[in-house]
Amino acid sequence: MKTRTAILVSAVLLAAVTRLIPHPPNFAPITAMALFGAATLTDKRLAVLTPLLALFVSDLCIEAMHRLGLMAAWGLYSGMWVTYTAFLLITVMGFLLRKHRTVPAVAGVTLAGSVFFFVWTNFGVWAFWNLYPHTLEGLIACYTAAIPFFRNTLLGDDVYSTALFGGFALAERLLPVLRDLPAVPTPQKARG
Repeated sequence: MKTRTAILVSAVLLAAVTRLIPHPPNFAPITAMALFGAATLTDKRLAVLTPLLALFVSDLCIEAMHRLGLMAAWGLYSGMWVTYTAFLLITVMGFLLRKHRTVPAVAGVTLAGSVFFFVWTNFGVWAFWNLYPHTLEGLIACYTAAIPFFRNTLLGDDVYSTALFGGFALAERLLPVLRDLPAVPTPQKARG
């Protein structure tokens, strides 16, 4: 594995580890991991699988800690597919950043990912659980109840995206080995 790829994978894994330390509800690296992996890892399969596996392994660790009484949150639950679907679609958004990792682009896609995660996962709570009536009023109540958590989502996504994208941009400037250099074209034989 190239040095650049190893550093990028390590950054995503380190972000996932932060889910295991005490933090405010929804202040998590989920959106940042998806965007950063997709935007920076050259191999698209690795760009999708690295954050996805990091999320899943951290969910397994959270579940183990929950069972030991060390953490209140569950790591595994019946509605995980809603979160994972959102995560995969946010990863696709991250592909938009591959050629444009500017501050405004990263900030815009991070905000879009945060909003999408809020809308999708809370719609899932309303649609697939019986916590709220399956009416328009129930849907509005579900979104309204989630607003305090959305503030933490926005803050967490901003902090972790800044740390991952900003930290790696700084590392690229300081360490040339981390720069994603364009492929050198191979000479073609002249046809005659």
